[in-house]
Parts: sequence; structure tokens; C-alpha cells
Amino acid sequence: MEGLATKEAQRQLEIFGPNEIKEKKPGAILKFFKWLVSPIALMLLAAALLSLAAGNTFDFYFILALMLLNFLVSFWQENKADRAVAKLQEKLSVEVKVFRDGGWQWVNSRLLVPKDQIELGVGDIVPADAKVTSADNLTVNEASLTGESLPKEKQAGDSLYSGCYLMTGKATAEIFATGKNTSFGKTLLLVQHAKRRSLLEQDILRISKFLFLLSLAAVIILTAVLVLQHAPVLEVLLLDLSLVIAGIPISLPTVMSLIIGFGVLELAKKETIVRQLSALEDFANVDLLLTDKTGTLTKNEISVEKVISYQKDVSGDDLVKLAAATASQEKNPINRAIVAKLASLKTANDYNIVKIIPGDSVRKRSTAVIKEKTGRRKCVTVGATQVVAKLCNLTPELSGQFFRDVNNFAAQGFRSLAVAAANSEEERHMKLLGLILLSDTLYPDAREVVDFLKDNGVAVKVLTGDSQAISKRVAENLGLDGAEGKVVSKQVLDQINLASTDRAWWRDKNVFAEILPEDKLKITRAAQKYFRVAVTGDGVNDLPAIKTADVGIAVSNAVDALKSAADLVLLKPGISVIEAAVFEARKIFARLYSYSVYRISESLRLIVTIAVLGVIYKIYPLTPVQLILLAFLNDLPIISLAFNRVAVANRPAAINVKQRFLLSSLLGMVGVINSLLMFFLASGIFHLPLPLIETLFFLKLTVGGHMLIYVAHTEQRWDKFLPSRAVILATSITQAAATVFALAGIFMAQAPAGWVIITWIWAFFWMQISELAKHLQKKLLRQG
Repeated sequence: MEGLATKEAQRQLEIFGPNEIKEKKPGAILKFFKWLVSPIALMLLAAALLSLAAGNTFDFYFILALMLLNFLVSFWQENKADRAVAKLQEKLSVEVKVFRDGGWQWVNSRLLVPKDQIELGVGDIVPADAKVTSADNLTVNEASLTGESLPKEKQAGDSLYSGCYLMTGKATAEIFATGKNTSFGKTLLLVQHAKRRSLLEQDILRISKFLFLLSLAAVIILTAVLVLQHAPVLEVLLLDLSLVIAGIPISLPTVMSLIIGFGVLELAKKETIVRQLSALEDFANVDLLLTDKTGTLTKNEISVEKVISYQKDVSGDDLVKLAAATASQEKNPINRAIVAKLASLKTANDYNIVKIIPGDSVRKRSTAVIKEKTGRRKCVTVGATQVVAKLCNLTPELSGQFFRDVNNFAAQGFRSLAVAAANSEEERHMKLLGLILLSDTLYPDAREVVDFLKDNGVAVKVLTGDSQAISKRVAENLGLDGAEGKVVSKQVLDQINLASTDRAWWRDKNVFAEILPEDKLKITRAAQKYFRVAVTGDGVNDLPAIKTADVGIAVSNAVDALKSAADLVLLKPGISVIEAAVFEARKIFARLYSYSVYRISESLRLIVTIAVLGVIYKIYPLTPVQLILLAFLNDLPIISLAFNRVAVANRPAAINVKQRFLLSSLLGMVGVINSLLMFFLASGIFHLPLPLIETLFFLKLTVGGHMLIYVAHTEQRWDKFLPSRAVILATSITQAAATVFALAGIFMAQAPAGWVIITWIWAFFWMQISELAKHLQKKLLRQG
């Protein structure tokens, strides 16, 4: 085989560029103009222009300055999160086996160039368009390019296309197109992928629409009232725009991206990469985990513990040497174990390998044709005991001993591989040579994590191709009841119509044994009728189940094709990272949920108060500039909610619309009563001038609104579970800023220190009333 030299490959790389399709991301200027035409920005711009038309030049420049400040803060925070996530994605880069400088070496797929010779195995993604030069039992899934789900057979001379993956066999190929010149690259240039929105994101966007419509209704009512009072049209329009700006959640997109983005970074520290951001939120709702055994619950450090020979003329060492002929795929842990055992024998093979047919989940065996020194050719097969036994001519005595041994070793926790050979190049009339016993121990923390998941409302079911005996042993070690009837065998599964089962049927089915990949898909689909399902996988045949699941998880040793399709990719072996993912997902849910409670109640308070005062007193208690300033002062503490301390639920998170609406309404109505009473006392009892009332109202809404965050973010009493330091700092800064504005008369009438202190006391008093309303909500829900 003739491959490229490193220097020639570097020259080719300079000509054709890296083998990648860069996502076109907008620059800072384009981002600014896209933001400038967003509904929020257009409303702010309209408010500024109306202020200018009304002769309020200062208000015009002030609103523009606030607009620019809001964009810069959002741009900086989002860029910070984007850069961090981009760094994490580099950990998922694909390594490809390439023939360069006269030998095989592993190279990052970005560095591939035309004329490179590559080798691919089962589960490998085709990294660039290539022509097959040799193929063994090769089938390729081209669904990513053609939409055809059935695998296609490929021979030497056929083309392999970037983005497809190998279902069976292996191949060598020569690359002829890379990057944007590949068929996949050209397709990507013509389409734009849509981002899947999570259930929680859809919910919060519905909240935004609701608040916008509520603001619009208030604007229509107030406009009618003020027009009948012959108020200047420009002033009415400006006030209406200000109310809409203050009533709807301006910072929603920033809060959403920051909360999710920083959740992704926290998970990255725990060796988990999030490929689909919305899946992290959906993971908070998962109540069933269907997990593989190997590599997730067990260490996947398979070793050969013992070798049993059934033929007098074949020693244990001979058995290992023959089995090693089939062990050619470095990524296969079983093959690595056999090769490692051969290396420990310190003896050389006395044959040449003529042909290898790699094992897969359908054949359940690996086959090699070897040529001995005598020139005789022999076929060697290593694989699942029941599969290999069918290829052999077994005497009743040998058959009985063989299956007794397999069952006894399985009861001891060993996995058995059968080894057989034939004096021909075909798998016919084979002779059973013996057994290779493999062991794979559970992770020390596996049971602890399974217990954690069960205690936190996530049922765990193990899906494995192992025998019932091994599966029972694993179930018992994990604390999953391994008694008869709790382990569902392949035979029993085939007799059950899963589509007709009810939720109760699943309760005590803890392990599904001896299953095939298509069974995993069938189990996933059936479980989704009653559960939000997460599925783990490592092989190419797990792809259908991973894609079907609500959250698909690729374990650390998964093939490249599976990692590219999964929602979450685990970089560290074991199940402990799944525990961290569940915890982080629920933290994200709690943060977004508390934000929605705060946002609804705050907007209800503002919109209803201003609407009622407008109708009764024919005035607004806030100037347009104060309304817009209030909206922007809210942004700082709201953005800090991305880092907020939250209590994580010990059950799958679900949006209780009734509970949230009741709580938000109660908190909102407390705010309405508070504001109306304050206005009545200030104007009717103390006869304060309107400009001073507007200043005190602005101060009360800022101070009291940010105190509401302390109440809304926890179900406990607010002083028993304080927010994070970031939130406390942010609310303190904005409350201090509002106080300075009121005392110094910046952007508003100056307020005496006495009235400022009274306003703070008033806000703190009504904070306690809001706390009582929160407990009233719990009582009403219990009675309901």
C-alpha cells in the first residue's frame, strides 16, 4: 500500500484546507444588526424616537444608551458561554487510522487530505468521500445522506460518502474529497438545521406571549382612557410603549442561554459533553433509564480469566493463539483481552492471517481464515456459545458437558466465548475446541448510583446481551431484585406484546437479558408510553434506540457514529456521570422555573397596577424613562439567576402549570394591593406631589421587585434558603442604584431621605406578606 508522506499531506492540506465544514456564525456587527431588528429593540428605538419628537432630547439619548448597554452585556455573556462550549466540542474530535510514512497511524480527521489511505471498522464514521480499495463483509448506512435506513453492501471500487457509517465489516479506502467538497458538505451548504426546543423552553416562550398580550390589553384600555382625557397623542404612544417594554421579559433569551450554557459547563467539569442543549432540560423529566451493562455499570476492562480445552491435542495456549487470529479490531474490548492474553504467553503465532470477518451484533462471532506453516488453511471462529455450538458437530456427551460448563461459569459471573475450527475456509462441520472465560467487574460506585437514581425517582432497567445467569448476578449486585420473573429473557420477551403492557408491568422488570439491538428499540418505544426515557449505548446497532429515546446517551467507549447522534456523550466510564447529569438538569429546571414564577408575578404586578391607576386616576405613576430604566435594572439580577442557588427536587421535574399560575397570581396580586395602597396613602392621605410619588413608586418597584426574587426562588421561608452570592450581589447593586437615583434626583424628582427610608420599610413589610401568600398557595393546593 502506498500512502502519503507527512510533508506531502501538509502541502495537500494547504491546498484543500482542513477536512471540516465550519458553521457560519454571525460576527459582532451582524449580531448587533440582527438584535436591532428584534421586536424588543424596535420598541426601544420607537420609544427613543417618540421622546425626541416630543422634545425630550435627554430621554432620547438615555434610552439609546440603555439599549446599547443591554446589547453589550448580553453579547459579552453569550460569547463567553459560546467560547467555552466550543472548547468542549473539541473533545469529541474523531481520530482516523491513516497510512502515512510507510505505516499506520492515528490522525485527527481535520487533517485528512485527498489521496490519504484510511482504514475503517464497525461503527466508524466515514470522515471524507473515499473510494473503497478493499472490503470484508462491508455494509454502510447512508441515511444521513440519502435518507435510506437500510444498510448498503459495498465492494472494492464503490464510493463511501462523508457522514455515513459502517454497519458491519471493515474496509480500506482512498480519500478523493474533503471538507466542503464532499457530498455531505455540499448538502449542508444548501440546508439549515432547525434547533429542537425543549418542553421547558416552549413553556417559557408561551409565558412571554401571555405577558405581551396582557400588556397589550392594558395599553388598549389606558389609551382609550387617556385619549378621552385629551392627552397629547405623542405622550400616550410613548407611555404605551414604555408599559409594553416594562411588562414583557426583555432578558428572556439571555437568561435562557446563560442558564443552559453554564449548566453545560458544569457538566463538562464532570466529564459529560452536551451535544443537544435542549436535551439537558428534558433530562430533568426523565423517570426511566435503560442502561447497558458493559462500560456503564461494569468497568469494561475485560480480561481472560481462564481457558478450557475440550480437545486433547489442543492446549490452552494453542486455543488462545487460534482465537487471537480473529482479534483484529483494536477498539473491541473482547479482542483486546484475547490479544493481551496472547502477549502474556510470550509465544509467537505460527500462522498467517488470510482473511477476517469481524464480529457484529447480528453474527455474534468473529471469523478468520489462517494459513499454517504446512500450507494448510483453517477457519477459526470465536463467539457466543449458543451461536458457535450450532456450527459444530457435537456428540451428546460433549454437548452436555459444554452447556453445563457454560451455565456453571455464568453463575460464577463469567462470560464464556466458544472457540471452534474447521480444516477448510468455511464455517462448516467445525470442531469445538474449548471456552475462553472473560470477567468484567462492576464499578465500585455502581450500586450507590443506582440507589441514588431510584431514590430520586428514576427507575433503572439493565439491557444486556448476556445470559440470564450473568444478568441475575449483576441485578443482585446492583440491588435490583434478581429473583425469578424479574429478569426478562429474550424468549419471554418474544412472547410478550409490549405495546399492550401497562405501567404496572414495568415496575418489577429490572433486567432484560439475551436481547438483540432491535429488542432495545422495541423496549424503548414501549416504555415511552408511560415514561420519559433515557437510553445509554455504545455500538452502532444502538443508534435506533438512542435516536428514539427522549434523551440518548453515548457511553465513553461508544463508536463515533453513536457519539455523533447522542444528546449526551460521557467522557468517563461508569454511571456516576449520569448521576451528575440528572442533578445538573434538575438544577437548570429549578432555575428556569423560579425565573418564570418571578417574571409572571412581577409583570402582573406592574401591568395591573398601572392599568388600574390609569383608569381610576387617569395618570401613570411612572414616567416613560422610569419604566424603561426599571426594565433594565431588572436585567442584572435576572441574568444572575443563571448562577442561582436552588433546591434540587428528588423527583423528575415537571411543569405544574396550575401550581405556578396560582403562586404567580398570589404574589402578583400582593404586589398590586401593595402598590395601590401606597399610591392612595401618598396622594390621598399625605398629599405628596405627583413627581415625588413617581420617584417613590420607582424606588418601591425596584427594591420590592428584587426582594421578590428571594421569596420566589425557594419553597422554604426566604431567610432559610437565601439565593447565591451572585444574586445577592446583583440585587444589592440595583437596589443601591435605585436608592441613589431617588436621593440625588437622577432621571427623576429628588426624594427626601425620610421618604426613601419609609419606602424601604414598606417594601420589606410587603415582602413578608408575599411570603405568607406563598404558604397560602401550598395550603390551597393541599385542599384542592
